[in-house]
Amino acid sequence: MKKMLVVAALAICSFANAQKGTVLVGGNISYASETRDFGNAETKTNEFAFSPKVGYQFHENWTVGGEFTVSSSKDETGAVEEKYNGFKLGAFVRYTMPLSETFSVFADMGAGFQNEKNKIYGPGNAYSKSKADGMYVGVTPALFINMKKGFGLNFSIGGLGYETLGYDNNGPDVNSFYFNFGKTFNIGISKNF
Repeated sequence: MKKMLVVAALAICSFANAQKGTVLVGGNISYASETRDFGNAETKTNEFAFSPKVGYQFHENWTVGGEFTVSSSKDETGAVEEKYNGFKLGAFVRYTMPLSETFSVFADMGAGFQNEKNKIYGPGNAYSKSKADGMYVGVTPALFINMKKGFGLNFSIGGLGYETLGYDNNGPDVNSFYFNFGKTFNIGISKNF
């Protein structure tokens, strides 16, 4: 029994140490859909985002790196259609806790610059556009499933964060806090080299 405990402890330690000094390459694809009913009008929102990231795992549990996100969304309310295209560029830090050789949980904290371009199409061929720049910070907890030799799948169902956007041409300044656990679903892949 004592030998089995020693072997199990060595296996867990060797799994955790195998990642130190490696380069993490990964990315997420996310999709969010929401329908809101305002009595006389219904709003449908669909959003898609792709978020690649590259980092260096300098410690058994810690990774630091860069991230990039490209997103697109569409809102429809009656005869009005709004399209949003955005990108984010920033840095992240990740803390990972192995639960077994197959499962780990981690939390990513990212911060950086963001940009958004909006186009609004209204009734009678009405059209307007706007552009905004700002900053973001967010925390996303996730589950990692090790498929084979550091290659695996990441799953998350939301996070929390804070964003700012300042619109051009005397447009509004928007500050928003979000807590979207259970409202989004992200699937990603990652590989440690």
